[in-house]
Order: sequence, then C-alpha cells, then structure tokens
Amino acid sequence: MQETGDFSAPRLARSLLRRSRQGALATLMPDSGDPYCSLVNVASHWDGSPILLISRLALHTRNILGDPRVSLMLDERSEGDPLEGARIMLAGLAEEATEADGPILRRRYLNAHPSAEVFVDFKDFSFFRIRPAGAHLVAGFGRIVDLKPGQFLTDISDADALLEAEQGAIEHMNADHREALNLYATKLLGAERADWRCTGCDPEGMDMQAAAQTLRLDFPRRIVTPAALRKVLRELAETARTAAGAEDAFE
Repeated sequence: MQETGDFSAPRLARSLLRRSRQGALATLMPDSGDPYCSLVNVASHWDGSPILLISRLALHTRNILGDPRVSLMLDERSEGDPLEGARIMLAGLAEEATEADGPILRRRYLNAHPSAEVFVDFKDFSFFRIRPAGAHLVAGFGRIVDLKPGQFLTDISDADALLEAEQGAIEHMNADHREALNLYATKLLGAERADWRCTGCDPEGMDMQAAAQTLRLDFPRRIVTPAALRKVLRELAETARTAAGAEDAFE
C-alpha cells in the first residue's frame, strides 16, 4: 500500500496505541488451546507498547500465565459504523512487570486510568506489558497494511533524561498550564474545549485526556531532553494562540 501526504500507516498505528484506553484481548486456553477474548483497559508504555492491569482471578490472566502469546485489538471508537473506523491488531507476548519496570508501568497506567487507584494494590492484580511482534492495521478501503514493531514503536534508547523528567512535566502542565492544554486540544487538534489534562510525554509527542476522550499531540520534531520538551511545548502554545487570534479576527 502506498502512503499519501495525508495518510501514514505508522503514524496512525502509533496514534491508536497512545489514544486507546480499552481493547479486546485474545488469549489461549492452556488445556485446550482454544481462543478466549475479553475486554481490558489499556495504557501505553513510553515506547507505545500496551500496558495491562489484570487480576489473577480473571481467566485471561490465567491463560497468559500458561501461554503468554496474545493479540490485542484497538480501535478509534468513532461514531457511526465501527467497521469504517481505523483499528489495529497487535500480536505478541504479554510479560509480567519486573521490579525494574513495575513502577514505570504503574505510573503510566494510573495517569491514564486514575480510577484504578482504588484497586491497584490488591494482591491479585499485576501489571503486564505486551511486547508486540507485529501489527495489522485496517484504516479504511485500500488502507490495510502489516507493520513491524520498528515502524510503530517509539525509540526511547536515547531519551533517559526526558523519561526521568516525565512525571514532573505532567504534574507541572496539569497544575500550571491547563489553558495551554486546552489550546493544544482546540486549536491544534480540532477538539472541543474540555477539562484536558496531560497523561504522558515521550520523544514523539504528548498524550491528553478529558473524561473518556483522548488526544495525541505529535511534536514537530523528536525531543529527548526536558529542555527540548519545554521549548517545543512553548512553540506549540504560540502556534495555538496565533490560530486562536486568527479565528477571533473573523468573528
């Protein structure tokens, strides 16, 4: 499939991974090998790979512990015929969080699903991360393509400084720059004004959320330091203010 100026399969796949909050998880029954599908809440790792918080009392968790091979479908949840919206099917392995990456998965997940605070520490719940082996993207007629992980996952190998500063940046944006978040949402992404908050940052963009609505703000260039993050967010805020001023001029 040939990409056009207004469509990029990798970019759309990355956006779906970042914006999705629920998905259909398919696992394998250990005894029979039969497929089993369930609805799960999801968040995303810095690199875009899905994060799950699931209970050992759930059948899908027992299936994963017996056979980590899974697939996960994420879709746009747009109005109208759901088959007309974009969706992505990931295949890969579900890995339980280690002591090293557990705090990262926990923080990223709770930023996206703050209501999970009430049960996140229950003994039977654990974080899992899906390591994709590939993806199948369906984005409309003639826009069906298979992608390799390198095409839709974000390289974070050189971004330690940014990732270490991420939580502080999120808290700062949400405490002191809610108007800027609204400008990003309304003037750059075409969304309605709402109580937008930042839920995550990575080298390629910022994730925002208002109730059940989610947005992905792509950066104009890759950034890997806190200073570069501050600079690009200021630039985007100025672009959004300029767009707002231009609209006011025609009212």
